[in-house]
Amino acid sequence: MTTTSEITIERCAPVDEPDAIAAEVRDGLTRALKELPPKYFYDERGSQLFDAITALPEYYPTRCEREILNRRAPEIVAATGARELVELGSGTASKTRALLYAMAGAGTLHRYVPFDVDPSVVEACAEELTELYPGLAVHGVVGDFGRDLDRIPTGERRLFAFLGGTIGNLYPAERAAFLARVARLMGPGDRLLIGTDLVKDRALLEAAYNDSAGVTAEFNRNVLRVLNANLEADFDPAAFEHVAFFDEANSWIEMRLRAKGAQTVRIAGAALEVTFEDGEELRTEISSKFTRDAVARELDGAGLRLDAFHTDGGGLFGLAVASLVS
Repeated sequence: MTTTSEITIERCAPVDEPDAIAAEVRDGLTRALKELPPKYFYDERGSQLFDAITALPEYYPTRCEREILNRRAPEIVAATGARELVELGSGTASKTRALLYAMAGAGTLHRYVPFDVDPSVVEACAEELTELYPGLAVHGVVGDFGRDLDRIPTGERRLFAFLGGTIGNLYPAERAAFLARVARLMGPGDRLLIGTDLVKDRALLEAAYNDSAGVTAEFNRNVLRVLNANLEADFDPAAFEHVAFFDEANSWIEMRLRAKGAQTVRIAGAALEVTFEDGEELRTEISSKFTRDAVARELDGAGLRLDAFHTDGGGLFGLAVASLVS
């Protein structure tokens, strides 16, 4: 690294304009099975609740992924020769500290590119990391990875990281499109690192989304509070109960909210009135679970080759390293 740090923050056009939110909510709530995008979990309270979830005893993914990164980061860095780390959905870069540390230890850390929808976390981690690693260049991008990936700066020997099992929140067609977009950004010397939650015992899977403290239930209901705040809706979150189950046919956990009694909800900002029957369910998130072979097939469909697949000691979570098919 050079001795002078450089910070660049690039802001894409905001995606959560009121009209865009309203259109998305109208589309989801007028389907046969009502549905809301999981990104609306995340206001300040939602982010705090999710942070609390990652520390729960039942919720293994964060601990397992961190275990793999702490153990395997030097090996991954050495094998990829990465000079730049591009993190999609970076947050505060908590998941990638082990990679940054390994790159710095190997003397190859030149630039970090955090990509996140929240400008405050991009700016905060840029300031913190340039203090921690003098000479580090940070090029932050504030945008939506479903729309703004082309704003990622060009570079060489980049390691693209998409961690936390977030890939599983996309439906299969969305995953295929996302992986294809990332592949188009990659050069011959670049690599992709993806965190994937693995198929396992149903009881263990379902316990991770039905914690005994009820934190996940509150997180799930927070989507209703976000709509109340942003679209002048009158949801009563207490009138919905949290539901999470493993759908074996689709190999995913599905989170829903179930109406406790018939009710009508008005969403002024979307010019919409929605009726719920007693017991009717609203889908709020999927979280797909993978096998190594399934990951390899999906990468292959995007023109990527699975180079390595690392798991934690219990085989609960996997980190896939991929490159372009030559």
